Amino acid sequence: MLVRGAGDLATGVAMRLYRAGFAVVMTELAQPMVVRRTASLADAVTEGRWRVEELVGVRATAGDAPQALGRGEVPVLIDPGKDAIRQLAPRVVVDGIMAKRNTGTGREDAPIVIALGPGFAAGADVDAVIETARGHELGRAIYSGSAQPNTGVPGEVGGATTDRLLRAPVDGVFRTWRQIGDRVAVGEVVADVDGVPVKALLNGILRGLLRGGTAVSAGLKVGDVDPRAEREYCFTVSDKALAIGGGALEAILRLWPGRRPPA
Repeated sequence: MLVRGAGDLATGVAMRLYRAGFAVVMTELAQPMVVRRTASLADAVTEGRWRVEELVGVRATAGDAPQALGRGEVPVLIDPGKDAIRQLAPRVVVDGIMAKRNTGTGREDAPIVIALGPGFAAGADVDAVIETARGHELGRAIYSGSAQPNTGVPGEVGGATTDRLLRAPVDGVFRTWRQIGDRVAVGEVVADVDGVPVKALLNGILRGLLRGGTAVSAGLKVGDVDPRAEREYCFTVSDKALAIGGGALEAILRLWPGRRPPA
């Protein structure tokens, strides 16, 4: 199984597949743009090795991947394109990039191709799409049609929506003042972009924070405050990610060659 992207939702997919006994490889950018870093395997790129619950990600190349898989690890390859798909010829490709659009994934990439969220049409450019919007349809596997369109408004967590997100105020270089897992209060400065402060808009736990030193553009999501204030939520795969991972697992089993789909 090859999962494109190693952010928190892609890591939820990897977790479900790993627990079901599949060998999983992930790909990421050389400089991951991941906010929920402590619940994502993307930091294996920068740290060399990164653990989320029992899942251990290691930075690897396509040539190293079999050895890492043999050790029960998840190889995370630096691959902004599709070189890994050509080199490894996976049975399944899951697009978990979460760009809200198709950046090049197609049904020709593998026998089974699945995508997370909006920007894809099941039955056209991929075999199945998994709904990523919070609500009644979250995690549903779609075999014809598309996921709900991106509204630009984050789902409600602890009664908060847009106020829980931290966004870059200007273009520049992001610098952190606090760490994921810290408790923050309304108005507290948690980071800055070229000296312009990024302030918390509500009380809670800093659940996500972009890596310091990253170049950002104005309006980009750079952090996430969780008003539920449960620190352990920062370091485990979320309910949303696990639901999406379950949908991906269902789609793989339903579409697997030789399996009869339910009537």
